[in-house]
Amino acid sequence: MGAAEASGSETYNPWTVVNLVFTHLAREGLHPVLGEAGDPGPPARALLLALGIEPDAEGNREVRRDVRAQLAQIRAVMLDEQ
Repeated sequence: MGAAEASGSETYNPWTVVNLVFTHLAREGLHPVLGEAGDPGPPARALLLALGIEPDAEGNREVRRDVRAQLAQIRAVMLDEQ
């Protein structure tokens, strides 16, 4: 269990937030660039931190929970078929 899950705080996929910000800026007629064609990870992290969001490499807690449930279903099916 991650720190965010243990504390009960809300987590977000960092790229979802970055996409939201960039979409908004583009609609306003701006042309944002992240990472100057290099690795966008560090500038994206800086953007999220500036917005008061702690990036979580694990992403959204609900998505993670859904993936675990789906994997459990697959394991159950595979074990029953053997």
